[in-house]
Amino acid sequence: MIALRGLTKRYGTTVAVADLSLRVEPGLVTGFLGPNGAGKSTTMRMVVGLDRPTAGTALVGGRPYGSLRHPLREVGALLDANAVHPGRSARRHLLAMARSNGIAASRVEEVLAAVGLAEVAGRRAGAFSLGMGQRLGIAGALLGDPGVLMFDEPVNGLDPEGVRWVRELMRSLAAEGRTVFVSSHLMSEMQLTADRLVVIGRGRLLADAPIEEVLGGPQERVLVRGRDLPRMLATLPQGARVVGEPPGALVLSGVTAQQVGDAALAAGVAVHELTPQRASLEQAYMELTAGSVEYTSGRKS
Repeated sequence: MIALRGLTKRYGTTVAVADLSLRVEPGLVTGFLGPNGAGKSTTMRMVVGLDRPTAGTALVGGRPYGSLRHPLREVGALLDANAVHPGRSARRHLLAMARSNGIAASRVEEVLAAVGLAEVAGRRAGAFSLGMGQRLGIAGALLGDPGVLMFDEPVNGLDPEGVRWVRELMRSLAAEGRTVFVSSHLMSEMQLTADRLVVIGRGRLLADAPIEEVLGGPQERVLVRGRDLPRMLATLPQGARVVGEPPGALVLSGVTAQQVGDAALAAGVAVHELTPQRASLEQAYMELTAGSVEYTSGRKS
C-alpha cells in the first residue's frame, strides 16, 4: 500500500504538489490522472525518494522508501524509460539492478522473457526503440517481484499489441493482490484498466473514487434509432429520460437496452438500432480538470 499524508512540494514560489493525502490500496489498479504539470510525476518521485517533500510524508507499506533495506523487492517503479546507460545491454542493465538488491541472476532472464525482450537482451539499450525501452523499464519494475508497483505513462511508444499487453499485465498484478499505481493520458485505455481513479490538478486532489463513481454511476445510456420513437416514450419504465436527440434517434438514460426493446415492441415501433453506450471517462475527466489546465491549445474559428 502507498499512503500519502499532506504531501507537498514547492520549487521556490511554485507549488507542484499541495497537501496531497490519499491511500493506494492493494488488489486494485489505481489510475493517476491529471493535466500536464499537475504534479503526477513529482508525486511518484517523492514516493521513491527521488524528490524530497517540502512537507508531509509518503509511505510504502507504512515506511519511508529510504528505510527499505532491499527496495526493489518491495517497490517496483517505471518513472523514466530513458534512465538506462545507453551502452549497456538490456541484460547487463537488469543484472546490475539485481546485484544491488540481492536478487538472483535467474530472475533477470525471467523478466526479460515476461516483457518480450529475451531475443534482444544482448543488444545495447541505446539502440532500443521507445516501445522496447518501455518494456525494459517494466522489466526493471518487476525484477524484485515487489508488492507495490508504480508506472508513469507505461504505454508510451507501444503498438496496439503492446498497449493491450500492458493493460492485461496491470490487471493480473492487481489480481495477485499487489498495489498498482499507474499514470496515463490515454483516457480510453485507463477506462478499460483502472478500478479506482485519483485525479489531481495544479497539485491538488480533485477526485479519489472508484471509476464508476467518477463516471457518474454504473448507469449506461442507450441509443435507439427507428421510426415513431416519440410514441415509444410512454411505454418506457419510470425513471427513463431522454438525454440526447441525434437525427432519427434518441439517447436514453435510466433504462437498459432490454427495457427499451420491450417498450418498442409494446408500442409497435420499428427499431433499426439499439446500442448501449457507456459513459466516457474522457468527458468526465475534462469536466473535472476544466479549471486546472495550465496549457491550452488555440482553436481556429
